[in-house]
Amino acid sequence: MSISAELHTIGRPLVDVQLAHPTVVGIARGDLAEPVFRSWLEQDYLFLLDYVRVFSRLAWQAPDGHLGDLVDLAHATFHEELDLHRSLSAEFGAKLGEARKGPACAAYTSFLLDSAATYADGLAALYPCMWGYSTLGRVLAENPPAEPRYRAWVDTYAHPGFAELTERIAVMIDEAVSDLDRAKRLFTEGMRHEIAFWDVP
Repeated sequence: MSISAELHTIGRPLVDVQLAHPTVVGIARGDLAEPVFRSWLEQDYLFLLDYVRVFSRLAWQAPDGHLGDLVDLAHATFHEELDLHRSLSAEFGAKLGEARKGPACAAYTSFLLDSAATYADGLAALYPCMWGYSTLGRVLAENPPAEPRYRAWVDTYAHPGFAELTERIAVMIDEAVSDLDRAKRLFTEGMRHEIAFWDVP
């Protein structure tokens, strides 16, 4: 079994925890209270800005064969994913320019930025977000919400292009990680941050 497949085995029960979280359930039904999603959008916007920095820090360390992959991921996050947030935020009345990190966002971004000081560690730490959202999107798309704004969110993470970006990270992990136990610890910690992030401040 590859290292990324080992991480999937650990992560799938933690994705199920997310699927059962009231915030995710509300998105799936399309009836999540607007103030909750508005707050989540503001926090995730701040998270994604630092996520771009994580990709950029890893790109500086990457082997030549994956430099372009990480630059592509930073670009896609900054231009495509953040564009979705700006669009949805306008529809929900979120004030991105006034947003401040809550405790979950601050803890998660600090963990990722610190982990990215080392290439293999950074990949293992960020993989829960990439793989977790790809998995969430795929599952939620099986019975998508009728509410168009929540449907747009689901469609973004269920898109094959997002799954392809996730697979690029899996390849990098399989090539770079030599300490499986350490990768498992970082991946699990990242998944715990993912769960905590749904507790909207």
